[in-house]
Amino acid sequence: MPDFHALQTIALEEIEVTLSGINPAQVGGLVTEIMCANQVFLVGVGRVNLSLLAFCKRLNHLGVKAYPVGAINEPRFNEDDLLIVGSRSGKTIFPLSIAQKAKEIGGKLAYIGSATQGFLPEKADIVVTFPAYGINTEDPRFKSTQIMTTLFEQSLLVFGDIVCKMILDGYHLDPVLVNRSHANLE
Repeated sequence: MPDFHALQTIALEEIEVTLSGINPAQVGGLVTEIMCANQVFLVGVGRVNLSLLAFCKRLNHLGVKAYPVGAINEPRFNEDDLLIVGSRSGKTIFPLSIAQKAKEIGGKLAYIGSATQGFLPEKADIVVTFPAYGINTEDPRFKSTQIMTTLFEQSLLVFGDIVCKMILDGYHLDPVLVNRSHANLE
């Protein structure tokens, strides 16, 4: 049986290397767009979507009007709104089609993923590039030993929480007031 702590160390090191490979200026641009948008919408599929749902929930705690695309309470997307697309490959069909629609409407588009070519990275107003072995780099530091695209999904979850902490601190939000936004029917 593989050793849990050995695998834990590998997973945490891979996440650290991945997040350290992200350009801070790109992240700063995303934070600015989030805070300037009237509403923020997030879309992804599978485990990427789960990471984005956590990001969406935390943005709401911070007072940002954020919605998962397809949610029962999703409002209309407008020109002063931001769509955040999470897709490692940049080719995932559902998020790609939603991104195209958002651009047709005239809203802002942010892409978080590893692709450097294609509609999402080329048409997005903000791109946050996650280094991924075999997609945008052959650097062996970014080669994951984890299952399939686990590293991107894990890193995206942590990334969302870091972005929210940047908003909390950078916009001097009161943690007590933020805590009051947390669900209490638990």
